[in-house]
Amino acid sequence: QVQLGESGGGLVQAGGSLRLSCAASGRTFSSYTMGWFRQAPGKEREFVAAIHWSGGSTYYADSVRGRFTISRDNAKNTAYLQMNSLKREDTAVYYCAARLAGPVSMTTSQYNYWGQGTQVTVSS
Repeated sequence: QVQLGESGGGLVQAGGSLRLSCAASGRTFSSYTMGWFRQAPGKEREFVAAIHWSGGSTYYADSVRGRFTISRDNAKNTAYLQMNSLKREDTAVYYCAARLAGPVSMTTSQYNYWGQGTQVTVSS
């Protein structure tokens, strides 16, 4: 089992950057494929990015590709989401999720563990 905790959210102006962190408990972090999702008010939770447990492959939603970068540091049991060129439509609660030894997935039901979320607000 793994517990996840996000940090790094906040208020930023459009065009700015933020880096979100997802700290995981447990000794088997390197066995988990990690994903980032977001949920805006009144909308369903949507996929943002994912990184394979091996770190060998990444996948992005079309809306963030080229602006966001997902990475992981297995020595620190932490996954990251670097967000650049932020837009107002990126405003949402961002969640990290973990999937044991699975391929990257865009589907929320494929992830076993979730963090509590961190708010990102982009102002114009």
